[in-house]
Amino acid sequence: MHFISEETSARLVTRALAFDAARAALVAAASQAVSTFPVVLGHGTAPENRFSIKSASDGTLAGVKIGSYWPGNSARGLPRHNSVILFFDQERGRIDTVIEAGLVNAYRTAAADAVAVDHLARPDAATLAVFGTGNQAFHEVAALAEVRQIRRVLVVGRSPEATAAFCARLARAGLPAGQPAAAREACAAAEIIVTATPSRAPLFDADWVRPGTHVSAMGADGPGKQELPPALLARARLYCDDPEQSRRIGEMQHAPAEAPLCAIGAALDDPGARGWAADTVTVFDSSGLSIQDLYIARALVAAERSAAA
Repeated sequence: MHFISEETSARLVTRALAFDAARAALVAAASQAVSTFPVVLGHGTAPENRFSIKSASDGTLAGVKIGSYWPGNSARGLPRHNSVILFFDQERGRIDTVIEAGLVNAYRTAAADAVAVDHLARPDAATLAVFGTGNQAFHEVAALAEVRQIRRVLVVGRSPEATAAFCARLARAGLPAGQPAAAREACAAAEIIVTATPSRAPLFDADWVRPGTHVSAMGADGPGKQELPPALLARARLYCDDPEQSRRIGEMQHAPAEAPLCAIGAALDDPGARGWAADTVTVFDSSGLSIQDLYIARALVAAERSAAA
């Protein structure tokens, strides 16, 4: 059995590696080659401690990603999110490879957003509004700064202290300057809006979002989770990683049943399918696909072998 530790995977992962793996995975997910299996959601002995099991196969590989969310870890100085990816030996059915992927998961999720933003957001987008001040929100900003010339980041947080700390973290990382903002102010100024929260209610009003804005909803990955107002979904052009999963556990569970929903992977290689238009709001929902985990894990194995050669 091959094992890649958290320390090794964190050293190997890069924004470019994550972007390429996410793009390939989203394109594959929109094809007939990938089988994505239903997500299993569970909790630990304390109900607030949650985990998910996601699995997929594409004809060349098959495996599982187990992700956990232990909110009490913050008080221990530990990450709230952890992740491990398992590959099956396709001949014998035993586990062939185990990859600890806590940091990698943050890169992978943000990379899916970057792929969507690169395709859907206006080319000159420079103002980003981010809802959330946690680790994933930080990685969203870092990933989007790779695909757009972001000059201004408006941060909407639940507490002034967390918001200030988040802005300071952006500055330490050399990312575009962050400044605290109210939700309405941020939406009115933004050309890109990203939500990265565990919310179960809309974070802003639909009327606050200008035509031509792109919105990425990254937080909804379970029944009842919600970040966006349904009125926005009713008038926007809607994209997601996987339509069936998005309607079941993603943000699109709150979209009108009759609203057209496009898998982003189906649009990426179509030059005529770019979503941005001056009079349109585009929305991308990331519910998180297991094939993304498998593709980035495969890229990490290749990077490890290359580094050792």
